[in-house]
Amino acid sequence: PEDYVGDVISDANGRRGVIVHLESETGGVQTVQAKVPLSEMFGYATALRSMTQGRASYTMETSHYEELPTQLAEQLVLKMTGRPVARR
Repeated sequence: PEDYVGDVISDANGRRGVIVHLESETGGVQTVQAKVPLSEMFGYATALRSMTQGRASYTMETSHYEELPTQLAEQLVLKMTGRPVARR
């Protein structure tokens, strides 16, 4: 619904998402198309229900694979191995 678009967009941005398309449909319905890393989508259904009072729905599909940003990759290596990435 139209009343919640700002919250939905803000949440997508907070999940490292990029808004691809916004569309207004009849009856005050808004469609937001975004590309968000899969790792950031866990818990999204609950968050979406909360921010829209249960009025929004979503679907997702795989778009593409992309290299993880260096800082996040280093954090992941540290978390998984307990050792920082060796610098050259």
